[in-house]
Amino acid sequence: MKSDKLKIFFSGIGGSGVSAIAGFMADKGHEVAGSDRAFDLSPAHPLKKAFQSAGISIVPQDGSGFDRTFDFVVFSTAVEPDRPEVMKAKELEIPVKTRPDYLAEITAAFRTVAVAGTSGKSTASGMLAFIMRRLGLGPNYISGGKVGQFKTESSAGNYMVGDSDYLIIEACESDGSIVQYKPEHTLILNLDLDHHSIRETEEMFQVLINRTGGKVIMNADDRNLSVITGKDAVTFSIHNPSDYKAEKIVGRTLSTDFTIGGTKFSLSLPGLYNVYNAISCIAMLSEMGVPLDDISKVLPEFEGIDRRFDVYLNDGEYLVIDDYAHNPHKISALMGTMKQLADKVCYIFQPHGFGPTRMMKKEYIETFVSNLRDTDHLILLPIFYAGGTAAQDISSNDLADGISRSGRSVRVMESREDLVNGVGEYQTYAVLGARDDSLSGLADKIARKIVSLSSNRNNIMNSD
Repeated sequence: MKSDKLKIFFSGIGGSGVSAIAGFMADKGHEVAGSDRAFDLSPAHPLKKAFQSAGISIVPQDGSGFDRTFDFVVFSTAVEPDRPEVMKAKELEIPVKTRPDYLAEITAAFRTVAVAGTSGKSTASGMLAFIMRRLGLGPNYISGGKVGQFKTESSAGNYMVGDSDYLIIEACESDGSIVQYKPEHTLILNLDLDHHSIRETEEMFQVLINRTGGKVIMNADDRNLSVITGKDAVTFSIHNPSDYKAEKIVGRTLSTDFTIGGTKFSLSLPGLYNVYNAISCIAMLSEMGVPLDDISKVLPEFEGIDRRFDVYLNDGEYLVIDDYAHNPHKISALMGTMKQLADKVCYIFQPHGFGPTRMMKKEYIETFVSNLRDTDHLILLPIFYAGGTAAQDISSNDLADGISRSGRSVRVMESREDLVNGVGEYQTYAVLGARDDSLSGLADKIARKIVSLSSNRNNIMNSD
């Protein structure tokens, strides 16, 4: 990419996508500053501290943080057009870019590997970058997911600067920018309902494939992907015939073993959905010339992405996990894994926005109705609201009504404190939801509460 040092301001720098680009550009040697309403509300925010450790200047989101000395301003799509910084950029006539447009611009300067799909792309892109780094391939990496093993005092783990010209990106279809990419290689994990209708996402994936210069890696088991045509794809699968088919799959509580073409692989993550993530990366790397044996040696070291089956308690009796699952496909996959681990599960789900809940209401209800067993219970938290002008014309009660009509056990709880105080009936808890990082704190509180209750019970028994 352009070697001249740039001076860039990021408005909404705390968002998962914007923060990765900002950190990446700062590590590439550019001068970076930014603002976020979350930092204005929480001055001690850990991400703000990480940015400052990286030499990124954080200022109030009031329009005072940049002037004409900046080359351009990058805006998060979450920043409304009437915000002070938008008005200030217009007043100063500073060039403006959206986060999606700027990411597309960055990718054009690299040999980009785009990881797409409606589920799993954070894990797969992080896994791919991790394996490449461990094998000495020096990848660059920009994603929405945070790889724990990439974290430092100055990095949240959602980006990495490498010494090669490869760039691994999480190619999200949510804002439509995926059609702007011209990657060297593309990996498509799956296709289901999420930010857009299946048909709309299918059309975007088709454009991405047509704009890909090299290999296209695609899931041969995904029915919705089967209608996409064009460039001959290299395929991976668990069930259908493919170029890279996982066989002899053995699932354990928190890990999975399988073979591909006679080579044995161990994955330190549970669930068939993570097997799909792994074999997609194996297929991509193999097609790039990496021997299967080399991949097999380092795959077990990958520990996953933040809020993707994060275990907060696992003592052989109790299990508490936190997961980013938020669309029907992700939730169904996660619940399928949980059902293999416990006979009785309490699920805690926070819908991640009014728009998504409105669009996927029917599918949410169907997913929970079909996956909840008679022994399971679902607690719905109020819909997450990050501010802005979203129409608040739907609530978690609308989901609960539909789920309860089918005889499933469900309850809406407004207070997280009451939820934690009521912990104890179940031995397995799964916290689900996107966008709200405080859900991790909720999982931690549940785990601590269980440990406290267990300790008190043991003390009583010992005193008797």
